[in-house]
Amino acid sequence: MRFGVLGPLRVLEGERDLTPGPAKHRALLTALLLRPGRPLTVDRLIAEVWGDRPPTSADAVLRVYVSALRKVVDGIRTVPGGYLLDVDPDLVDAHRFERLVTAGRRTRDAGRTAEAADDLRAALALWRGPALDGIDSGELRRAHAVPLEELRLTAIEECVALDLTLGRGAEVVGEMRALVTAHPLRERAWGQLMLALDQAGRRSEALSAYQEARRLLVDELGLEPGTELREAHERVLAGGSPARAVPNETPPDVADFTGRERVLDWIRRSVPPAGTAPVHLVLHGPAGSGKSAVAIHAATALDFPDGRLYASLRARTPGAMLEDLLRSLGCPEGAVPADLAERIRLYRSMVSGRRLLVVLDDAADEAQVRSLLPTGPGCMTLVTSRSPLAGLEAARAFELDVFDPGESVAMLSRVVGERRVRAEPRAAMRIAVLCGGLPLALRIAGSRLARRPSWTLEHLAGRLEDERGRLDELSTGDLTVRSSLALGYRALSDRERLLLRRLSALSTPGFAPWAASAVLGAPADPLLEALTEAGLLQAHGLDPSGQERYGWHDLTRLYAAERLTAEEGPPARVLAAASREILDRTRRARALLLPSEPGSGQTLARTAEQAIALETTQLRESARWLAAERGFLVATVADFQRSGLDEAAWRLAFYLTPFLDLGAHREDWRQTVELGLRSARRTGHRHGEALLLRSLADLHRVEGRLTEAAEALRLALPLAEASEVARIRHRLGLVHLAQGRSPEAEACFVACLTAFSAAGDQRGRADAMRALGRVRRAEDLLVRSLETYRELGDPRGEAAVSLDLAGLHLDQRRPSEARRRAEHGLGLVRRLGDRLPEAEGLVVLAGVAMAEGRPDAARGAAEQALGTFREHADRRGAAQALLTLAAAFLDLDEIDKAVDAVTRAMGEFSVLGDRQGLARAEDLAGEARRRRGLRV
Repeated sequence: MRFGVLGPLRVLEGERDLTPGPAKHRALLTALLLRPGRPLTVDRLIAEVWGDRPPTSADAVLRVYVSALRKVVDGIRTVPGGYLLDVDPDLVDAHRFERLVTAGRRTRDAGRTAEAADDLRAALALWRGPALDGIDSGELRRAHAVPLEELRLTAIEECVALDLTLGRGAEVVGEMRALVTAHPLRERAWGQLMLALDQAGRRSEALSAYQEARRLLVDELGLEPGTELREAHERVLAGGSPARAVPNETPPDVADFTGRERVLDWIRRSVPPAGTAPVHLVLHGPAGSGKSAVAIHAATALDFPDGRLYASLRARTPGAMLEDLLRSLGCPEGAVPADLAERIRLYRSMVSGRRLLVVLDDAADEAQVRSLLPTGPGCMTLVTSRSPLAGLEAARAFELDVFDPGESVAMLSRVVGERRVRAEPRAAMRIAVLCGGLPLALRIAGSRLARRPSWTLEHLAGRLEDERGRLDELSTGDLTVRSSLALGYRALSDRERLLLRRLSALSTPGFAPWAASAVLGAPADPLLEALTEAGLLQAHGLDPSGQERYGWHDLTRLYAAERLTAEEGPPARVLAAASREILDRTRRARALLLPSEPGSGQTLARTAEQAIALETTQLRESARWLAAERGFLVATVADFQRSGLDEAAWRLAFYLTPFLDLGAHREDWRQTVELGLRSARRTGHRHGEALLLRSLADLHRVEGRLTEAAEALRLALPLAEASEVARIRHRLGLVHLAQGRSPEAEACFVACLTAFSAAGDQRGRADAMRALGRVRRAEDLLVRSLETYRELGDPRGEAAVSLDLAGLHLDQRRPSEARRRAEHGLGLVRRLGDRLPEAEGLVVLAGVAMAEGRPDAARGAAEQALGTFREHADRRGAAQALLTLAAAFLDLDEIDKAVDAVTRAMGEFSVLGDRQGLARAEDLAGEARRRRGLRV
């Protein structure tokens, strides 16, 4: 049986309409349907059925009405003092509408725009007319019809906002016309109508709509338009309504680009008109044929209103590339889904309403490209690859050939200068012929001439003749690139060649001088400058830590790798020699992030003064260095693992864990820990496997996958060395605590405290006392933990316990002490630059503000924290912030906002399986419903 109140009352059983006929019966049933499962007193029902003038026999008549309704509707029960209707709320369209609106908002907040719009459309489709249409009850209309109608209008506006984000303005113009006609004083609706008309190309109508809205507001209310409507007007006047940033990521066009008119004309003619099916083009040909240069040159000349994306694929996975593309499209840092299928869905949703050009450079195969293709109407993809990618559905391919002699000489003129080429035309033609028409070879040859003005073209042509055995191969496959790169390589000194070869052992596309020195075994800075001048490396400027960073074309690296194998042997020898420096630097940076690591055998005692000094100098420098080197170090874990350097691989993966955790770099965390685990297992290093399983469990825990976290820790326990067993049990206790299993968590923490104390592990004791203090709500344990962290010089540990103590003081109704602790902890994490711990501190501070009777301040702190948690995809933190935000809204008497916040919190706690959090949210939701009932 299904029930409808969003329109005339409807009771359906299958196709049968069982709607009661008498008006009072309908009013009584509606009152029960609007609050399913809730007892309603006889007095309340009499007031809602008859208003303020009930008959003298109302009690008896009500019983007759109930008896009549029971013949039609199952589930009407008599309870002390009244009645209730025992029915699933989702069978009542009003409650299903509210649930779908909440789901749509949650989906919108997760960044799934198209899916959120669909949810809201499904909710709005439930309406058949005005709420409670035909129900003769002023009480019910005031208490329920009015809020439902307001929620419907708000949902329409929210849905239209999503449609506008997706570029569907033309589709919603009619809907918005109807809305402003029915509600002419809703400024947001007028603004959305203007933006929809603008998107539909009807700019003059959009401007007219503004004038009409302004006239109505002035005539009816005596008010000028508000901020939102004025901003919409300004956007239309400016020539559009940009709701999002337009990315423009294609690299700069090369200054010496020459020829290629046939392929450029093919690309231009392939651009799809707006609203038509997307087009995917593949440029393929041998290495060095200029595929990337053609794609970039073409892209810079094409006009796509929603921007240009660029991705250099190399050997990167589709998941990693999707993460970069999603961020380019505006997905917040850390909010990218972990699951590949979810990333693909989010990517397709975010591009569905945009007309984009996407350049995918250097694709290895079809599988690497398929999930990155934009599916929106009017989009275009340019893919470069050595292969035609024949298996790529609906793609068209163009094979790039070498330059003819005239194009080759023209390109040489662009690089060297027309004056020099005109002076030696025969030598220029000889160079063009000897380079085999390959753009890369021509560019290298021309660059050498440009950097050596004393050389004649005849001199270079003679040098090329001397290398006839290599240059003859320029026209055959990969040997073309090899021969071209050999020109630059042979011009280097012995030390420069040695460095270039050894750098090829690293797969990373970018590196700092210290890494070059590590592979060389000596200072490399002067050699890097020489290689940059020779055009074989590129200087990319200073990174966040102040280091110069260098990169190179992947083809240059491949050629250098061949020379390394031929002249020195496999890259494993170079990596092995460099591994000590790489591991030492990373371990030192880790030690600053995580002082006195348990089980390390190193307890670094620092005074409070030393700790403060570290906060402002070495700690920040360490964090900046790790941020700058993240890509390099993650790639190096893979290099070590691929070369069989298993101990280096698993140790580097383990050292990176706290940094990747603090920065919420979960894709890199997952990749490195999985590679490290493989290496630890391959080499049979049980302790290394245990450490990496512990890291994997931490990753699962922060992602809310508590069952997987517990399983990883159970696998680690029998593998761990004695010093590590307590650390793993401590993690297991944290998982139990997150699962709401406090007795099991407490047992773990007690055992850990005993083990750490026996081993003299001060950091372990501090961690165990902190965890046990949280479970038992024991101030003495937390204070002892705090003192130990201070003795160890660990400001992060000190900050965390300070916030724990603040929460405990709040529970004990000691707000002034809670504020002192919270502000101290928050100050520490802000000086350290730790965003997520700062958000946790803001939630605590919001709780303090609530205890002090300052709900406005609490709301501000909770909203700021919620933004950070969402940015880092921290669902547990977001749930806590929403709960605090709901409490603040209640104190501010903003009941609807409180209900919305607590509903979203309940959704997060349910997904996380957090029963304690869900219970707190349900209690708060009950209070919110009670207050809404009182207000009515």
